[in-house]
This record gives sequence, structure tokens and C-alpha cells, in this order.
Amino acid sequence: MMELNSLRQFLVVARLEHLSRAADELRVAQPSLSRTIARLESDVGVPLFDRSGRLRLNDAGKLFRDHVERALGELDAGRRAVAEATSEGLGGVRLASETFLTLTGPLAAFKREHPALEIELQWSSSEDMARRLRAQDVDLCVASQPIHAEGLQSAHLFDEPVSVVVPLGHPLAGRTTVTVEELADQPFITARQGHWLRRLLDRLFAAHGLTPHIVCESDEHSAIAGLISAGLGIGLVPAFARRTAPHAPVSWITVDSAHCRRTVTLYWGADSHLSTAARLMRTMITRWDWTTGAPQGEQSSVG
Repeated sequence: MMELNSLRQFLVVARLEHLSRAADELRVAQPSLSRTIARLESDVGVPLFDRSGRLRLNDAGKLFRDHVERALGELDAGRRAVAEATSEGLGGVRLASETFLTLTGPLAAFKREHPALEIELQWSSSEDMARRLRAQDVDLCVASQPIHAEGLQSAHLFDEPVSVVVPLGHPLAGRTTVTVEELADQPFITARQGHWLRRLLDRLFAAHGLTPHIVCESDEHSAIAGLISAGLGIGLVPAFARRTAPHAPVSWITVDSAHCRRTVTLYWGADSHLSTAARLMRTMITRWDWTTGAPQGEQSSVG
């Protein structure tokens, strides 16, 4: 019989595809973890990983992972629903996003309005969001590019241009528009693989048969504009960031491409049980005025 702990350990190994790192994260001995995975494969009846070279989740493993995530998600959702019902509380809310700078306003307003509610914030790439929502690993996700997946509901939040930002004194600084081809040899400061800003940069260049010249990949996305203003390179930056740092010593230039934009959307699982807290958070975010940076009307409706 499969044990819940074995299934949870399998999910960690499936995510990391590395036994020693999974053992470190789980704080178990690697030989013990290897035996757990072997027993699980024996119970399922087929190998779940390819072991030629680097450990890789195979097709059977991916299929099994999806079912395990949904099953454990339902159990966790059941526990939360019972706790909410028996304690007559509002529960908590788990929000995942690719960037939280955009959400500072509604999050702060939500916390002021509901100071006792627990909010758990998690960074997530958009590629993982659909799976995590269906598995009920998180309640809500905010993505900066559309997610095309079944089993989700969504609410469009806002759409904005993404400009190329260059330091003052740069040869392009006096321009109002620039083509992708003109950016081909420029040194780019951008986010790491998986972040929406990096995917947008790669897509823009790939559409012209080009590869961006990247000189810095930063996990600190708020530092990108600072590195650009210091003259270390140029980069793509959404218009929202311009409102947060209007006097930064940089020049903003429109990219001559209709695809150089950010579409921000809130997602949740179509069949998920959302706690009262999660529904309140959904209402706050969907009713937020992104132009003025203030809530629209009353935020107390659960919806």
C-alpha cells in the first residue's frame, strides 16, 4: 500500500530530478530515499524515472506525478475546508506570482482590511502555475503572460507595454522607437530562465532569427533598472516599473513590436475549493484600479 509520506517524497524527487538534492530538502538519507522510490515503482508496476545518465522523470512518472499532486491536493483542501468549517474562521490564502512588486498595492490594502488573515506568498514560473493550481498547492496565481491550460478560471487584470530601457548617454537614448534588429548586439540585463521577462526577450529575438546578447541574469528583478542606470547594459522593463521609479536616470524607448507587452491575469482552479480568505483576496485583486493604485468601491464581498 502506498504511504502518503512516500508520495510526498516522490513529488520532491520528481520536481528536482536529483536524489541527493531531494534527500537534502527532505532531510532524509539518500539510500533511504532511493529505497522509497524503488518501492513506489514496484507498487506502480513500472519505472517512473529514466536513470541513464541524469535522473529524469519519464512519461509514466509524469502521468503518475499529475495524479499524485491532485490526490494530495484534494486531501490538503479537505483538511483546510474542515478546519475552516469547524473553527468558523476565514482560512488562509496562498498566492503565487512571477513578481510581487506589481501586487504591492492590493496586498497592502488586503492586509489592512484583514489583518488577522494568513497570507502565504510563493514565487512561481507561469509554466508551473496550471499544475500547482490543479493540484491545489496554491489558491491563486498572477501571471504576466497568458496561461493556456484546461481546468483554470481567470480574470484579466491589466495590459501594458514593455519598453527597452537604456542608461542616459547611451547611443539609443534619444530615440523614441527602436526595432529588435537594432538591439541585436546590445548587452542585455534580464531575469533568469523561466521568468516572464526573459521569455518575452527570447521570443522577441527568436521571431527575427536572433539571440539576445545577455551579460547579466538577475534574480533581483528590482535591481535590473539600477544596473541599467549604472551603465552596465540595457533591458526590457514593464511600464508599471516606471511609475514606481519615475526619476530613474534612464531613457525609456518603445520597441517596434506589437508583441512587446505584458498581459497580467489572475488564475484559480475551476474545481478548487477556495477558502473565504482566498475569495476575499480574489475580490481585492480583481477590483483593484491599476491606474490609480487604489481599490475600487467596497472590498468586503466574498463573491
